[in-house]
Amino acid sequence: QVQLVESGGGLVQPGGSLRLSCAASGYIFSINVMGWFRQAPGKQRDLVATITKGDITNYADSVKGRFTISRDSAKNTVYLQMNSLKPEDTAVYYCHADEVVTTARSRIYNVWGQGTQVTVSS
Repeated sequence: QVQLVESGGGLVQPGGSLRLSCAASGYIFSINVMGWFRQAPGKQRDLVATITKGDITNYADSVKGRFTISRDSAKNTVYLQMNSLKPEDTAVYYCHADEVVTTARSRIYNVWGQGTQVTVSS
């Protein structure tokens, strides 16, 4: 079964940087879309960035120019480089994978990681 594991979260000062990683494991042939969502306390989970297997990216307006999403499809791993962090970026960041094709050629949708906490504070 497919599992996503995030890493790289932590505490950083405003203006600082963090790099999140998410590795997918299981009997995976390919993953169509991987991305990052975030959820602050009392708020809905919002899209941060996505990247397709063809490296087409999409970003929320609030992070454009500051965050960069990338992936290593051979390793089924997605990254989120976060620069110029603001207190408003504080949230639990969740890795997401959509349309995971297994080695048995079945398809799995909407796979979520457990989340990693990012706190931006002085």
